[in-house]
Amino acid sequence: MAIVDTAATVRGQAKPKVTVKDLKGKVDPDWCPGCGDFGVLAALKQAIAELGFQPHEVLTISGIGCSSNLPGYLNTYGMHTLHGRAVAVATGAQLANHELKIVATGGDGDGYGIGGNHFVHAMRRNVDLTYIVMNNQVYGLTTGQLSPTSVKGMQTKSTPFGSVENPINPIPLAIAAGATYVARGFTGQQKQLVELIKGGLEHKGFALIDTFSPCVTYNHDNTHEFFKQRTRKLEEMGHDPADRNAAIARGGEWGETIPIGLFYKNDDLPALDELEPVLAEGGALARRPLEISKENARALVEELL
Repeated sequence: MAIVDTAATVRGQAKPKVTVKDLKGKVDPDWCPGCGDFGVLAALKQAIAELGFQPHEVLTISGIGCSSNLPGYLNTYGMHTLHGRAVAVATGAQLANHELKIVATGGDGDGYGIGGNHFVHAMRRNVDLTYIVMNNQVYGLTTGQLSPTSVKGMQTKSTPFGSVENPINPIPLAIAAGATYVARGFTGQQKQLVELIKGGLEHKGFALIDTFSPCVTYNHDNTHEFFKQRTRKLEEMGHDPADRNAAIARGGEWGETIPIGLFYKNDDLPALDELEPVLAEGGALARRPLEISKENARALVEELL
């Protein structure tokens, strides 16, 4: 017999309580043993279950890469799309059906490199979606090349003598671009990561959760132990997420102390679907009749002729 959560209803009807077990996909992850992505998948399942979302109420969209295989390991609606295009597809899905909870997932190369243009403009528009980036500072699927977040001097297959490039810092970039929920998690801090993802899912607007997800195979610099020794929770540092300038400053810190947690949150800026008149009434576009009224059809014909 299904367990019913009386506090959670859909159109007035009680809905069954979803457990982490219910959210297990039909296939098992093929990530390397010890990969941080296992922690992200577990945290996302836990967050969805604790918030009471049904599998059919969530759409998970990814690009290409090790971490981008995640939608196949999760029992929700899912799309495995093109390299760097997860946020673009997620934007279209959100505007077509803003009743769905949209989650985009991927890696630092997929999101900040190949998909960097979509990333910036989705934040500028404040699209209502949650973007979880599994940041391992290397291209893992293609066997260990330099990524946009690799630290300067890092030796990889594509930079055997050390990288000469400065890395992207997604936290201040996201805040400056217009994201209204900006956080950083670490798979070694699972309880905090669950709470950060829950906050992103509940937030109305673009939520970025950049997550340190160590690559155990190709990145031997930024390891689990590296982050364990350096990460410090923002809530223990007295940080105020409403302070935009302080959030940008904290986001720029990288050294013996690397802050993790909620950097910035702004609940006052409307999301894109709230500003679009077509979506203001009548419900999700995906559920509306495809045909147009005879009056509108006649007006279009007269205008064209």
